[in-house]
Amino acid sequence: MDVTKAETLGDIPHGFLGRKGGLSEGIYVGLNVGLGSDDAPEIIEQNRILAAEAILPEASLNTLYQVHSADVVTLDSAIPFEDRPQADAMVTNTAGLLLGILTADCVPVLFHDPVAKVIGAAHAGWKGAIAGVTDNVLEAMEAIGANRANVRAAIGPCIAKKSYEVDAGFQRRFCEQDPANERFFVDGKPEHYQFDIEAYVAHRLANAGLKKIEMLGLDTYSDASRFYSYRRSCHNGEDGYGRQIALIGLKE
Repeated sequence: MDVTKAETLGDIPHGFLGRKGGLSEGIYVGLNVGLGSDDAPEIIEQNRILAAEAILPEASLNTLYQVHSADVVTLDSAIPFEDRPQADAMVTNTAGLLLGILTADCVPVLFHDPVAKVIGAAHAGWKGAIAGVTDNVLEAMEAIGANRANVRAAIGPCIAKKSYEVDAGFQRRFCEQDPANERFFVDGKPEHYQFDIEAYVAHRLANAGLKKIEMLGLDTYSDASRFYSYRRSCHNGEDGYGRQIALIGLKE
């Protein structure tokens, strides 16, 4: 199984999992954990179990109905899968809970305050990122005892600048929010740009006061053997795409 750890998160149970090591086949081959795909539900459930056991065996895996929002939920107990809320980030200070974020090009971010023992996980697509999902995670962590001066964050596999072409209207939306955001775009073909969403999310974290931020620099689009990618599946004309998972939890 392909589990990437972040040095800045230390020895807390966590990992950014790729597609290797799962039971799915065909276009979903590997560790597809996305029940929004057309993959066999029973296989996806087995993949979710494998993923959780690789990080924190016997913990309760909690995921969300992700909607590209900036909304955060605070967990003090496990969420039944069928009751998972519509949101894009979670925080907790409860041991035995494993927080899982699904991605297929969007940015997974894991958070840890090792002093207060508070963790968080966020799905930052461009809509959630510009709306402040990472800022909201920090506020939610502070509400349950964290101090952002102690919070560490790691940014996992996501679509890289070289692979993320956007149009002029997209670029203008970011620059209207903050003219300094122009630095995250480089010229592409006429009326298009290449967007560095990983650097943008890191900037939002630093601007919110974090001092320890790690970018793994892994491009989901260009490494088909290792990661699922929504954009790559569209460019290849495939009928669907898998999702990988980023996990963090507190031991009992």
